[in-house]
Amino acid sequence: MQQAQGNPQGIQPLVPYLYVEDAAKALDFYAQALGAAERVRMEIPGTGKVMHGEMTIGGNVFMLGEANREMGHATPHQLGGNHSCLMVYVPDVDAAMARAVKAGCETTMPAADMFWGDRMGSVKDPFGHSWMLATHLREVSPEAMQKAIAEMAKQQGG
Repeated sequence: MQQAQGNPQGIQPLVPYLYVEDAAKALDFYAQALGAAERVRMEIPGTGKVMHGEMTIGGNVFMLGEANREMGHATPHQLGGNHSCLMVYVPDVDAAMARAVKAGCETTMPAADMFWGDRMGSVKDPFGHSWMLATHLREVSPEAMQKAIAEMAKQQGG
């Protein structure tokens, strides 16, 4: 796929940006919990605060920085919940979930096999962000997926 004009080399056109309290701690945490690799750490001189950080997971970049309510940049904790979730495909979802929980994430959905072909679970990190972790197990035809959705709706009374 050709890169969109205007994005920096090595960065995909769509990049998640997380606002956190204590971005320096978040950079270290995401490395430990999710195996993310740090690319950039721009500190505000004399403060110990990270104005901007970049990390990669599987070659994809995500960015983060200190929350600043005056600029409209709030954390999920400050807002009372999440407005989004980050999805990460990993080779072994059960190992990834265990690693994240050991590092300090809270399990919000245990890993389970899903009808669309993924084994998936979700965690919330200490900064309030939600992460869905998944391993793709098998391809599922659109027909089989639609049949499974209809069955699920029927079981839920829909």
